[in-house]
This record gives sequence, C-alpha cells and structure tokens, in this order.
Amino acid sequence: MEEKVDILVTTYNTKEKYLRKQIESILKQTHKNMQVYISDDNSTEPEVEKILKEYEKKDERIKLFIQQTNLGYNKNFEFLLKQSTSKYIMFSDHDDVWHKDKVEKSLKQIVRDNVDMVYSNCRQVDEDGVVLQEDYFKYKNVPIIKGTNRLAVTRCVGIGCSQIITKEVKEKMIPFKDSVIAHDWLAAFIANEGKGISYIKEPLFDYRLHASNVFGGRSLNNNITRWKNQNGEGYESYLKYRTDAIERAYLKGIIMCKEYCQKEQNNKIIGQAQKYYESILKSKKINLNIIGYFKILAGKNQFKKSIREIILFHFPIIGYIKFAKIKNEYIMIDAQ
Repeated sequence: MEEKVDILVTTYNTKEKYLRKQIESILKQTHKNMQVYISDDNSTEPEVEKILKEYEKKDERIKLFIQQTNLGYNKNFEFLLKQSTSKYIMFSDHDDVWHKDKVEKSLKQIVRDNVDMVYSNCRQVDEDGVVLQEDYFKYKNVPIIKGTNRLAVTRCVGIGCSQIITKEVKEKMIPFKDSVIAHDWLAAFIANEGKGISYIKEPLFDYRLHASNVFGGRSLNNNITRWKNQNGEGYESYLKYRTDAIERAYLKGIIMCKEYCQKEQNNKIIGQAQKYYESILKSKKINLNIIGYFKILAGKNQFKKSIREIILFHFPIIGYIKFAKIKNEYIMIDAQ
C-alpha cells in the first residue's frame, strides 16, 4: 500500500482561477494516498469558502478548516501541522500548480535517501501562467544540500511549497515559538539537525509570482524599487534598507534557529553568525571582515548571490551606487 502523505494548504482571499488550479493539481497527483488539510485564514472574499466547501464535498481526502480570526501566514501553517498525523508532510501555497508527479517523486526521494527533508526545484510563472524562469534554483541561487550543511543553519533552504518533511521534524517544530519568522527555514534547520536534507533538481511545480504573494520571488530591482517608493531615495534610506534586509532575512532567522538548536556544533555556528551580523550592522561605509562572510554564508550555488551580499554587507557605499541607479519600475510584488 502507498505511504500516506499529508498536504497542508493555507488559503486567504485567493482568486478563484488560482485556487481551483492548485487544488485540482493536488487531487490529480499520481500518488493517491493523501490527506489534504486546507485552512482558510478568515478570508474576507466569500467565494473562497464556497469553493473550498465545494471541493471538500467532492473529494473525501480533503479536510477543511475555516478560521474565525486571521491567524497570519506562519500561525496558519502551525495550525495545520498540529492537525497532521502522517509520517510525511508537504506544504502548499494556495496559488501554485503542482506537476502531477510532485508527491510521488518527493516521497520516493525522501525514502530512498533516508533524510528528514527533501526540497525540489520549480519554474517561476506570472499571473497568467507564463514561465518567467525555468530553473528557480539557478535564478535564486538556492543552496544545494545533500546530507547536513551549515547553510541550513544560516540560510533558508528550499521554499516551503517545495518541501516534504518527516513527522519527526513536525514534532520538533510545534508549538511555534515567538521567534519563528518562516516555517520553511525552521523545517530545514530541524531536518539538518536530524537525518539531513536532500534535493530534487527537476522542477516539480509552477511557483506563481504576482501582487498578492507573501514571500519569495522578487528580483533585487523589484525589492529596491518597492523600498524607494515607500522610504525615499537618499543614502540614509539605503542604510535603512540595508539594516532591514540584514535583520529580517538573516539575523532574525539565526535567532529563531538558536531557540530550536539541539547540537553544540550548530550552536557555535549560530553564535558566530549572530556576532557577524551584529558587527556588520554597525558599518556605515565599509567593513573589511570579509573572511567572516565566507565562514558563515558561502557555499555551493551561492557565487552570484555572494557577490551581491558581500557588497551589501561590507561595502554599503558601493551598494548605494546600485541603489541610486535603479529607477522606479513596475512592482510585481507589493507585500511581504
């Protein structure tokens, strides 16, 4: 008999055409033994609940929860994790489209490699399904990890909708501590402390990029344009942008991992990283501790990202030149 897999889907004010495509892409998977848990985060658009109840009636594998108050992105996933009972668990965004063998290939890989997490590549598509990037790993310089690696401590490894995790990881994730900023980073960190991580280079789903995304997918120019529209274009604005980026995307993640850390080796990495981030945050023009960067963040598939990060962290005055040159442009993402 096929191994049962729990699919956790969170929804909030999802457009009908995206919601139907995503749910149907899950229900049409080649792997049939699934329990699909859907939690709607108190959507204000009434058609969302109507569509979800329609699918719940059509397929007995769906179990629907309608939240009476808005929990927020992370807490909604925490709620679903608490409902899950299966040995293997997958996360799903509400507006992507899964390729028909995503569950089958993810499950096969996690069993074969005997690890606690597998993450897969994807294609990035726009609102109309037009492919923007064929290889998300390459486009976003996603860390490539087999086994265990310090990058799973200092970076987010694999976006949540690309992951399959074991029940053992889930049990260590919940209940979420106040420091949790991203369930996917946390899942990868805990898996890295356990049996480790593996990946699938083949794209197994289409990751949709549009105006209501919560996380992920933005280009550097999109990020900076969005920031400048809200905060101004001067050097002080750039320094605030730099501080926000370091604190939100790096330092807060390390602090989260620190609260869940069980291994002394990882605790040392966390301590080094925290000290490093706090040090570079004090720099306003230049910081020459580039060796510190390579000890913390450098790794496989990180070359292009490393160049951008070294400029941001260690040469803010050079980073400002790039910041100043970027003109206002169409912003595909307006929320994070």
